[in-house]
Amino acid sequence: MSLDTARLQNMANAIRALSMDAVQAANSGHPGMPMGMADVASVMWSKYLKFDPAAPEWADRDRFVLSAGHGSMLIYSLLNLSGYASPTMEDIRNFRQLGSPCAGHPENFLIPGVECTTGPLGQGLAMAVGMAMAERHLNALFGDEVVNHRTWVIAGDGCLMEGINHEAIGLAAHLKLGKMNVFWDDNQITIDGSTDLSTSENIKARYEATGWHVVSCDGHDYADIERAIDEALAHERPSLIACKTVIGKGAPNKQGTSATHGAPLGPEEIAAARVELGWDSAPFEVPDQIAADWRATGERGAAAHSAWKERLTASGKRADFENHMKGVSDLAAPALEEYIAALAADPKKVATRKASEMALGPLTEKLPQLIGGSADLTGSNNTKTPSTEPFLADNYAGRYVYYGIREFGMAAAMNGMALHGGVVPYGGTFLIFSDYCRNAIRLSALQQVGVVYVMTHDSIGLGEDGPTHQPVEQVMSLRLVPNLNVYRPCDTIETAECWALALQTPETPSVLALSRQNLPQLRGVGDESWSALSNRSAKGAYRLVSATADRKVVLVATGSEVELATDVASALEEQGIGADVVSMPCMELFAQQDAAYRADVFPADCLKVSIEAGSTLGWERYVGQDGLTIGLDRFGASAPAGELFAKFGFTADAIVPQIVNKLNG
Repeated sequence: MSLDTARLQNMANAIRALSMDAVQAANSGHPGMPMGMADVASVMWSKYLKFDPAAPEWADRDRFVLSAGHGSMLIYSLLNLSGYASPTMEDIRNFRQLGSPCAGHPENFLIPGVECTTGPLGQGLAMAVGMAMAERHLNALFGDEVVNHRTWVIAGDGCLMEGINHEAIGLAAHLKLGKMNVFWDDNQITIDGSTDLSTSENIKARYEATGWHVVSCDGHDYADIERAIDEALAHERPSLIACKTVIGKGAPNKQGTSATHGAPLGPEEIAAARVELGWDSAPFEVPDQIAADWRATGERGAAAHSAWKERLTASGKRADFENHMKGVSDLAAPALEEYIAALAADPKKVATRKASEMALGPLTEKLPQLIGGSADLTGSNNTKTPSTEPFLADNYAGRYVYYGIREFGMAAAMNGMALHGGVVPYGGTFLIFSDYCRNAIRLSALQQVGVVYVMTHDSIGLGEDGPTHQPVEQVMSLRLVPNLNVYRPCDTIETAECWALALQTPETPSVLALSRQNLPQLRGVGDESWSALSNRSAKGAYRLVSATADRKVVLVATGSEVELATDVASALEEQGIGADVVSMPCMELFAQQDAAYRADVFPADCLKVSIEAGSTLGWERYVGQDGLTIGLDRFGASAPAGELFAKFGFTADAIVPQIVNKLNG
């Protein structure tokens, strides 16, 4: 055994020991994958990965994504051993315990060296596609001397079985993301047992057919691992490195079986593994020489970081690059001031999807960080502007991504782009297809990234496409997701305000629910000198129309139904019944306002009525048990929009009598 092989073997065994000990101490976890991929990870981190433990946010670092996030002890071991400040050994001792950043699955907001939150299988790999896209885009803007890094992924059979894998790898191959390399932990084991129980596909052939470069290696032979990586690095296409491994490698009686997948090995098997590995250190202790070898990997990265800083300064692009990487949160509102003032002077009656496109005009012109796209619905989502050329394999400087019919893959890629930094992604599809994106939207919120989802065709107002395409429950269901702002604007000015707000929250993703049908501009007076400080939508809800007669009713509505609420209020006023109209573009922001403001908008001494062309569930929070909820608790139908609104009672003639009857007891 050569000195290099012996060194790598000891480094890999440190990962194995920490992984089996931490899972055992927690009596919970997945020791098999970290033990099986320890050899591959040791080669990658010690010889190829570009990183600096002292600067985990270094912009030109390589991105490493553990897509198989259940094997979280692999990345916790790697970060600790290579010299990152977190996690500490005490954190690892408390793996999966309250207060430890070493959660059951890696979470980016707990440990700086964790690039993204993984665990929902397949999404780590799909987010890595977005990271590789962001790298190529920034490279096209600033050159090799400033941006030139790779994206590395460790994925298991589960990641490759999930449907999102098909979407992600198709996009990566089409865009020729040659800086992306995926290590497939080919151990032929899932939780249920052998992969023979559930699959017989030729995964390597599938990747090759998609357009990937594929190479295989023995995942426990260090020289063979290096050979495969070198071959991948030399290729212009993204590479799948199929690593034949033994799950739970080193546990003599359980390795190669599903018994090591999702449960502690047990004291007897751990004792036997220590003998098998020649590891005689106590739990959570690493011999000095092995620790020093691991620390040396970080020192190599520190030198690379220092050289990069010298190149950045010499390039003359430092100021532009650093400004670009800051994002757009302070720039979005100023970019819209002239546009909103022009709307106030010259109102427009357009669909809010069109209003979104109009707002994106000045935004994409003035904010080069914005990268848009659509899941094959560009002409319907209205997400492309003259400032956004296509992002293609021969034009990485482009700022518009044609994602194809890949809603889930698009959402995950946007998460990866946002996590990478330097770009602010937005992408469109129909609101009904938010269900295809759902778990990635949830991860946007959990990971605290300001992705903007442009979701058009937001109600039965889309008309003839019928109930398969008419979202009924989607808006309210999205409001259930913590740390997600759901905006449903009523006109051009509210749409612009919601865009400004979405771009001002880099740690909170947003959904813009936008209409297909044209809506009148209800705002204008008082908006001629609009600024961020006068953004009325920022409070989530506000009094759009004040009662003239004695106030008896407060009508609260969103989106296209705000116009209807104004018609209802006018009809009530004609009967001497005073009615306020409250526009509520964002429930989440309204919930953040102080009690006094909320009480002023919804006073206790009047009937409150909600009007929204969707599920009524949840509106009781604002109208109370004695209020009225005008909505749609059934699926829609196929017909022109106007006929549908009449059929389902979304007219003043249908609503006013309900309110009068309620007032009269």
